[in-house]
Amino acid sequence: MDIEQYRRVQAIAKEVHNELGDFISPYSTESSILKSAIDLLKEKGVTDTWYHNVPAFVLLGSRSCLSISGKDYLPSREFVGEYNLITVDLSPMIGDVWGDCARSFYVEGGVCSLNPISKEFSDGHDVQRFLHKKMKEFLTPDTKFSELYEFGNNLIQECGFKNLDFLGNLGHSIEVEPSKRRFIDKDCSQEIGCVKFFTFEPHIKRIGGKWGFKHENIYYFDEDGAPCEF
Repeated sequence: MDIEQYRRVQAIAKEVHNELGDFISPYSTESSILKSAIDLLKEKGVTDTWYHNVPAFVLLGSRSCLSISGKDYLPSREFVGEYNLITVDLSPMIGDVWGDCARSFYVEGGVCSLNPISKEFSDGHDVQRFLHKKMKEFLTPDTKFSELYEFGNNLIQECGFKNLDFLGNLGHSIEVEPSKRRFIDKDCSQEIGCVKFFTFEPHIKRIGGKWGFKHENIYYFDEDGAPCEF
């Protein structure tokens, strides 16, 4: 696997996320945000996706807590409004090289940003970054997928949040065939170092809260065995 090919596709996904907020207004819907994301991906040379023909998985409002397979996804036409949370999960593909990148967008006073102001949004935003930080401190190539699953879910609970993923996992390996993915779940006893690249993507909600937060990156191990983000 050529790491630079994967880095390039993931960089495109991050560029789209950085630009997408300019297209999100109080009058946007999941459908319109999906179209904007697809248009931005096409502008950057990406027309394919590896995930069930869903290049951008967009959920807003109460649906930000929804966890379903892309096979069952239909975008809604509910307006964003003045105050809302939107998760956008991009799955671009060039050839057989995947990207996979999710971000939460925050609309406050009708203005969309990747960096929230209100406490209920900033709490979830900060916990996501904390989880990624602690994952990198914990993980080695010898760590099993199931061990990271247990570590991550315990940490989520300690922070006062819950894992929303419908399969209970926290990420997966990056493959050529989606059916070959290995998941960060309780059943996978393989060592994470046996795969070249993997995602970490907690989908979380504060216990008693109403917003679902998602933040996803692709990681790999460097020559010293430390996890690094594309």
